[in-house]
Amino acid sequence: MSIKTGDIVPNFTAKDSHGEVFESQSVLGRKPLVIYFYPKDNTPGCTTEACSFRDQYEDFKDLGAEVIGISSDSVKSHHKFANKHQLPFILLSDQDKKLRHLFGVRDNLFGLLPGRVTYIIDKNGVVILIFDSMNASKHIPKALKTIKELVL
Repeated sequence: MSIKTGDIVPNFTAKDSHGEVFESQSVLGRKPLVIYFYPKDNTPGCTTEACSFRDQYEDFKDLGAEVIGISSDSVKSHHKFANKHQLPFILLSDQDKKLRHLFGVRDNLFGLLPGRVTYIIDKNGVVILIFDSMNASKHIPKALKTIKELVL
């Protein structure tokens, strides 16, 4: 299965950086969401992306949106990554790659790296934008611009 623009995101669960079960129904259909998939904690591009989302997080919150980062790293790795970089948003562990498959995030660089894809979801749970780029720095301004257009 692969989620496309115009699809409603199905409910899913995953463990967050505190080891708690996150249920998507707690946010899906209630507020705009930025769900971004990234390759790996503590790598240069992924750290840049996470810290950029951190630095703009209040802007997203002011627009009523929530940010969720997802990678295949463990809960323990996410916990260390979030603490080290003071990440205020939700990080979900997808070690079994079920969420990556649910959303249809493909690997890049001939299958060597997990993909970097951002999904913008409106308050009704509908995907309005899918941004697929290995350039980490481009995701944040694209996501913020799209969320602003949604709510203003």
